[in-house]
Amino acid sequence: MNGVTASHSEFEALETLIKAGDNASCDVLVCPPFTLIASFSNLNSDVIAVGAQDCHANVSGAHTGDISAEMLKDVGAKYIIVGHSERRADHGETSDLIHEKAKAVHASGLTAIICVGETDSEREAGQTSDVVLGQLIVSLPDSCTAENTVVGYEPVWAIGTGKTPTVKDVAAIHSEIRAALVSRFGEAGSLFRIIYGGSVKASNAAELMGAVNVDGALVGGASLRASDFNGIIDAYRG
Repeated sequence: MNGVTASHSEFEALETLIKAGDNASCDVLVCPPFTLIASFSNLNSDVIAVGAQDCHANVSGAHTGDISAEMLKDVGAKYIIVGHSERRADHGETSDLIHEKAKAVHASGLTAIICVGETDSEREAGQTSDVVLGQLIVSLPDSCTAENTVVGYEPVWAIGTGKTPTVKDVAAIHSEIRAALVSRFGEAGSLFRIIYGGSVKASNAAELMGAVNVDGALVGGASLRASDFNGIIDAYRG
């Protein structure tokens, strides 16, 4: 719930990102609050995609306060994040529910960014692989393809804490995720993008993005300022 108004500064920041993204050797996506998606889409160019932070699993119905993937598509969203750790923690969302939301995203013709990740206590207990792969297996519907799905690994203990796993640790769990995708989807599993999120910033982006099976970044706090986000985009400049 940042950038809650369509202020001049918000649009100025987006325009700065559009200029930066135009020279980047990567796809750039911003997922603002629901209230800004239409405005950002109208201002935006083809350089930066606009997405949403969540959706409901149903297309329509008596779900007061919720919003469907179809509605988000209608206002310009191209991607939808589902299963973010804050949704899992703050709203008790299960991997079964994420599975249904991802299916709804796919049915609408949009791309789902499906998030998985372990807490600090799970990490300390040596449960990282079990938790992450367990979430992954359940959260991914059969409708997943390399074109309509991105997997986001976000160690919960690293989000907004300044703590970051080592590049070796990131590469290890991403490689396990890759193996699970190949096991589930065959050779196509090797083409899915797996992105890393957890205290990604300009100072560590290049190193993290250079790790094996890391295909991008899921940026949190550093995305709130165009200058910080640009520093991460710089890691991809050709």
